[in-house]
Amino acid sequence: MLSKKLEKAFNEQINHEFASSYLYLSMAAYAESENLPGFASWLKLQTKEEMGHAMKLYKFVNERGGKVELMALEQPKNNFKSPAGLFEEVLGHERKITSLINKLYETALEEKDYAAQVMLHWFIEEQVEEEAAASEILETLKIAGEKGHALIMMDRQLARRGQG
Repeated sequence: MLSKKLEKAFNEQINHEFASSYLYLSMAAYAESENLPGFASWLKLQTKEEMGHAMKLYKFVNERGGKVELMALEQPKNNFKSPAGLFEEVLGHERKITSLINKLYETALEEKDYAAQVMLHWFIEEQVEEEAAASEILETLKIAGEKGHALIMMDRQLARRGQG
């Protein structure tokens, strides 16, 4: 059984994960408007992944006898200065989510909820991967530049995410 404090913290994280999904969909729309279908494809897959994270938390709360309470989502940012600016936002957002997951884990420690701690280990490892992926794309954009052939090649490379 989840404590009320932990139930509230999980519900807040569920909201953050849904908001992340919504943000990445907004970023995908921006990329499509900039004629970068590969970037958009990568971001749409990220949208689905974040939705999956929310649902994993949703399921956990229900399995532990808690009650999921969905909250309102704010309108996500929808304008970005460039592809590199877009991925600066992605990396910054993933770092924010990492800090929120860490805070949730600290709450699980305080509440001595061992099942929550074990489940949150998956999220902690996932955030390492999320930050690394965003950082790699951002650094490649900085090296390659944001115009011409390098950007087109990178767009094609990002389009291959999820294709096997």
